[in-house]
Formats: sequence, structure tokens, C-alpha cells
Amino acid sequence: MTEMTASVTAPRPPSDITKRSLPASIVIHALLIAASLLMLYPLLWMVSASVRPENEIFSSTSLIPSSVDFSSYVRGWTGLDISFGRFFWNSLVISLLVVAGNVIACSLTAFAFARLRFAGRNFWFAIMLGTLMIPYHVTLIPQYVLFLDLGWVNTILPLVVPKFLASDAFFIFLMVQFFRGIPRELDEAAMMDGCSAWRIYWKIMLPLSLPVLATAAIFSFIWTWDDFFGPLIYLNDMNTYTIQLGLRTFVDSTSASDWGGLFAMSTLTLVPVFFFFLFFQRLLIEGIATTGMKR
Repeated sequence: MTEMTASVTAPRPPSDITKRSLPASIVIHALLIAASLLMLYPLLWMVSASVRPENEIFSSTSLIPSSVDFSSYVRGWTGLDISFGRFFWNSLVISLLVVAGNVIACSLTAFAFARLRFAGRNFWFAIMLGTLMIPYHVTLIPQYVLFLDLGWVNTILPLVVPKFLASDAFFIFLMVQFFRGIPRELDEAAMMDGCSAWRIYWKIMLPLSLPVLATAAIFSFIWTWDDFFGPLIYLNDMNTYTIQLGLRTFVDSTSASDWGGLFAMSTLTLVPVFFFFLFFQRLLIEGIATTGMKR
């Protein structure tokens, strides 16, 4: 009887399971590869178009150019009245300042909501979350009037200063959820050793919060680097243009457009985002996976 029970409950050999799941695995991977190629095709076509001769850009959908011509990169970089490197520098400065502002200000605000006790904390936290539902266009005109009165229009200040005032509620909420997952016993032990709230934030919370800080930094950099609407509203002088406004100058509805230069510079603008994401990829995945979880 024991031998019969053992034969019935014995697990199937791993080889049988592998053989039965192999066809399904092949089909799933084939579908994923096909979907990936479909999504990557526009990007690959843009890279291919950047090295095509000008008269072949829109004449073929093939990813393999008939001849390789890098003159579009030279023309795009130096063809405007201002070197495209200037636009790169402006975007880099604005993006890095926004990253610093969001990481510093939002982490401080999130620490206050998650760890400190003060009157009306829940009320102000609810108000902060409510700002996530306000469309950006609702506050655009009042903000523009304010910055115009301050004399900040045509400078990078309207794009940077609000970030140092914790204006991105999404990142505050993200960090609050992460901070709440850190054991409070660490705070209590630090307070018994005489640490102030500022020292707890600086010495304990920040070192333990690198994943969520990296997540906020990556999204801040990508969103600012790709932003077109904000610079379009506040920047009027070509010397202050970001790369997105610089790319717009290649397309002119009243005269000839330099499509080769546009695609070449568009390809170059992807390089900083790619390396920034690649550098922080591990921390980004860890931050998204652990945010809001109890440890």
C-alpha cells in the first residue's frame, strides 16, 4: 500500500515538464521578439534615416541604407546659427538642476510626511495628493503671469526653481511609501543616541533610500530632457533653447526642411537618456519593486 501511494504521489520527472513546456515557451518568446521588433522599428528607421542620402529618406522603408552618409550629423550640428552643442548644454544644465531639486526637496517633504508628527499632517498630505489630479494647463497661465512679474521669462528659472520647492507630488508620494517601509526602530534608536530629525534624515533615511532616489532621478531627467512644452512657453531667445526646441528649427513649414539633420540630431539626443538609464537601471528596478513594501 505504501509503495502504491508513493508511485501515485511521486512528482513528474523534470524532463517531461520541460518537454511539454518547450513548445509553449518557444511560441511566447517568438511573440515577444516580434512585438519588440515592431516597437523598435521606428527607432531603428530613424537611426537608418540619419545616415541615408537626403533624397532616399522617405523613398524606402528598409532599415538598410543603400549608402552610408554621415554628412547629416555634420550639417545638423553646425548648420544652424548656433551650434547644436549649445542646445545640448542647455538641456543638460536644466535636467541636472531639476534632478537635484526633485531629489532634495521631494525627499525632505516625504521624510516630513512619513516620519515627523505635526498638526494637520494628514490634511496637507491629502491636499498634496489632490494636486496630482490638477491638469498642468490649469495652472499654466497663473504661473506664467507670476514668472513674468518676477522677470524670469526667457530664463531657465521657471523650469528649475519650482523643483526646489517640491512641486512634483508624484515623487513625494513615491518616497513617502518607501520611507514608511523602513523600520521605525532605526529612528528610535538614533533618537536615543541624541540624533536630531535632520541627522536621521541625512545619516539613516537617505543611505537606505538610494533605490527610490534613483527612480526619482531617472524619471526627472528623462521627463525634463524630453520636455517641449515648458521650454516653448518660457524660452524665447535661441541661445537658451533646449534640444527639443532646437530640433523644431529643422522643420519649417514655409521653406525647405532639413530632415537628415533632424533625424541625425534626434538620434544623438537619445544617447544621454540611454546611458543615464543604463547607469541607474539596477537601482530603478529595485526602487519600483520595493516601494511601498514592508521590510
